[in-house]
Amino acid sequence: MSASPPPLRKLGFLTIGLFDEADPGAGHESTMQLIELGEQLGFDSAWVRHRHLQYGISSPVAVLAAASQRTRHIDLGTAVIPLGWENPLRLAEDLATVDILSAGRLNPGVSVGPPLHYDRVREALYPDSADAEDFGYTRVRRLLDLVRGEPASEFDGVEGFEVFSRRVQPHSPGLGTRMWYGAGSLGSARWAGEQGMNLLTSSVVKAEEGTDFAEIQLSHIRTFRAHHRDGDRARVSQGLVVIPTDTATPAQRERYEAYARQHAPRTASPQGPARMMFAPDLVGPAEVIAERLSAHAAFREVTEVAFALPFTFAPADYVQILTDMATRLGPALGWRPTG
Repeated sequence: MSASPPPLRKLGFLTIGLFDEADPGAGHESTMQLIELGEQLGFDSAWVRHRHLQYGISSPVAVLAAASQRTRHIDLGTAVIPLGWENPLRLAEDLATVDILSAGRLNPGVSVGPPLHYDRVREALYPDSADAEDFGYTRVRRLLDLVRGEPASEFDGVEGFEVFSRRVQPHSPGLGTRMWYGAGSLGSARWAGEQGMNLLTSSVVKAEEGTDFAEIQLSHIRTFRAHHRDGDRARVSQGLVVIPTDTATPAQRERYEAYARQHAPRTASPQGPARMMFAPDLVGPAEVIAERLSAHAAFREVTEVAFALPFTFAPADYVQILTDMATRLGPALGWRPTG
């Protein structure tokens, strides 16, 4: 092992955007303010999760459209949009529109698979085609082709007073190079590389080759790059749960540590029939977290991160965590703020 990993080049964060059903506007406004704070602190990117039929962001593209008008520099990403809920053509239009509105700052991350609890929502989501829907890689391929400008129609030209295009409009030429795939297995990492996508890795992987989380994630990163046209230069972002406590109050530290303890049992061994492995949440002073990351086999392979914020904390907690990330943890990892 070399003395130290390369300096961190891009620092990002990921939020779920929780809200109260009785007052959803306040929660969405809090998310906007968090993204604005991220830009002020010099973060390179802000990412949002999705939560369909829950009390979190259900329409990440709409949220990022709003964020694009309240920020100027920070990249805006989705981690990730599950395509089982989406029509690829309509999503391609939405993504291109937000990319235009943001002046080329959108980084869409997607994944495949049937919608969560599909048996409960299939009649509402696909009442006429539930059994015929393809939730595999073909759905991503369709989206990629449409985003990259492949024809969506056999007709273009003028019809009456209206002008039609063969491809999705607006077309944003650079968006195709900023498409990310959220992979948790060797097969999906390889496929993402073969498609020329970027790779999002998170705190969850499939235990196919062993039970050491960092080594599993490392194998995914190397497999992805081995099958990507850009090789070792192919972009990978890591998304562990990281909670620096340098300026936290005693009550906050206690709450953060309790959160990590609650989740610790699932990190000891593969979980469920799919044998999913979870990474431990990293809680503590920035210097301690930096040391743990520097010893993490997969972290040593990346220069971009989108650290995940815990789901259930208060807005003041997120402000403290983001501030410590940008002012203490990032610099300890060799990162320098943008702007």
